[in-house]
Amino acid sequence: MLSTPPPRPSSSDLGFFSSSKIPNAVASSSSSVVVKTRITHRPPPPQHRSSSASRPQSSSASSPYSSPLSSPPSTKKRKSSPTTIAELPREVKRLRPPAQKKIARPRKHSSTTSSRYASRASSRQESHPPSPEPIYRSSRSRSTSLFPGLDDDGPTQPRTWITPEDGEPGPLHLSSEMVVKRLMKSYKPYFKNLDDPTDYTFKPHPTNYPVVELEYPNNGAVERFILLAPKDKDHYNPIMDLERSLYTIIECYLTPTQQALFGSIPNETLSDTVSPPPSPSPSPPRSQSSDSDSTSSLSSVASDASLSSLSSISSSNSSKNRASPIPVLRAVQRAIHRQDGPLFVRAITRVNQILQMLKYPPIPTDLFSAAPHNSLKQSVAAWRDKGMPKKVLMRIIEENYQRSVGPHVQSLKQYEAFSSTVYGELMPSLAHEMIEITKLNEDSLFLDLGSGVGNVCVQASLQTGCRSYGIELMPGPAKIAREMREHLEVRCRMWGVRLGEIELEEGNMLESPRVNELIAKADVVLVDNKVFEESLNEALRPKFLDLKEGAIVVSLKPFVSSLNARVTERNVDDISAIFDVTERPYHSGSVSWGNNGGSYYIHRVDRGGYAEIRQRFENSRAGSGRSTRTRNMK
Repeated sequence: MLSTPPPRPSSSDLGFFSSSKIPNAVASSSSSVVVKTRITHRPPPPQHRSSSASRPQSSSASSPYSSPLSSPPSTKKRKSSPTTIAELPREVKRLRPPAQKKIARPRKHSSTTSSRYASRASSRQESHPPSPEPIYRSSRSRSTSLFPGLDDDGPTQPRTWITPEDGEPGPLHLSSEMVVKRLMKSYKPYFKNLDDPTDYTFKPHPTNYPVVELEYPNNGAVERFILLAPKDKDHYNPIMDLERSLYTIIECYLTPTQQALFGSIPNETLSDTVSPPPSPSPSPPRSQSSDSDSTSSLSSVASDASLSSLSSISSSNSSKNRASPIPVLRAVQRAIHRQDGPLFVRAITRVNQILQMLKYPPIPTDLFSAAPHNSLKQSVAAWRDKGMPKKVLMRIIEENYQRSVGPHVQSLKQYEAFSSTVYGELMPSLAHEMIEITKLNEDSLFLDLGSGVGNVCVQASLQTGCRSYGIELMPGPAKIAREMREHLEVRCRMWGVRLGEIELEEGNMLESPRVNELIAKADVVLVDNKVFEESLNEALRPKFLDLKEGAIVVSLKPFVSSLNARVTERNVDDISAIFDVTERPYHSGSVSWGNNGGSYYIHRVDRGGYAEIRQRFENSRAGSGRSTRTRNMK
């Protein structure tokens, strides 16, 4: 009869170690394994020596779960004092109480990974981050997959930003009031009269809707805003729009002394966090008398009031419960938070009174004195050397887009799927980065091939003052682009800033004579070719041969065969060999067609570098030919 052999202790069995090494070890089961230990007397370690966790580990102990049986045999064994905790085997230290366990094991290895994955984890932890150098960094490489950071902002090219024109909107002005009025059925009340539940002045109405005005920096520039909230939170919100424009004007157009008249500027708009109220039940018609009473109460503020007296306002509309005055901007925030309509109207009225006194200061009594200037508009002249503030730039772009493009978003989605006509936009943040990297300035020419609604063209001309040209094949986006350009010209006058020249065309970029004429003069060419068919990308490549030295092509897909590809004798004559290409990342929210990030590519025309590489090939061929003839003569 066969007998079952006694079980062999596992690698983590404490019976493997002798009692001299582990005085508190639990006795193992009966086993025939006998371990002999040779004791070598060594002097005690110095008191200042750190624990073994901080010492360099040998290769045999690279994994905390590796078995001593699987470790390479050692020619010498050490015997330490039983009281030296740091010298105990690693498997024993795992049995210590949690308090000692944290001190004795400051390693980063996972305690839940099995031993077969320990070596992989260890190798990953010991691996170094990839080098920032590209895979091919020789002089024969014409492209890289580097993700370089933004260059340090160099000196801004001086430019006169202030416009000589007044800000009177004129007939081409598309105001916030007009946008909301066209879509009145998709809006609902936001404000209410907290002191009078029967006041219906803040309800939607085809003609007698709640509305306020806001003074813009330039002379004669005023815009009206309807005080309603969209039923769909993703639609245009006029109250939020007004609030953001107000804060931008105060922060970027006023001096600190003038800003103090309004109170502290909030870091973010409260309308971002306040949810619109639920849709109310049907209400009786508006009372005409309430409208007149409200208007008369707003005009009761004395026109000759000083700026100091205008800088605060009572937060209560009731004469019986008059609260202490608070700063004007604080009143605006409180009204939005409490949905207090009368307080919001009174606060915005007070804001406009202060802005009017700054825009139209009193005429001096001395007839020979120079007429005072609009201090808000004159602040634009101070941007000559430092450039337009980014907050002003983004506010103008957002205002113009919300009014010109926002109402047509649904029609822009009507395109043929999986074709080169699929509509997509670059967000202003990504366009701003591209414009900065390419160093566009007032003397530059910017081309956008496939410009859509023209949003990047108008941003480039506004951000730098450059001359922009865009061409779009689809009639719908091309029509919206032309309207947006007209609206932007008006809006820039209202903000008191100049706009660069913008030219937009509806047509085929491959057949347009205007494209052929301008591409040779272009400094930067943008091609949003993320969904372009490969045949269209190939057809565009020959046009880039006309680009001047140093010109830049920015695209969402590279026009080179592959990144990091070395120039060889086979591809030295390829069109894309004139480009020096750099890949850059864009992050989530930078494009309209998805939430994920991606890459865009900067192609810089470098014919000088290409000529050097080509000459090197020719010299190599000539040298190999001479060597062949020499061998044949021998």
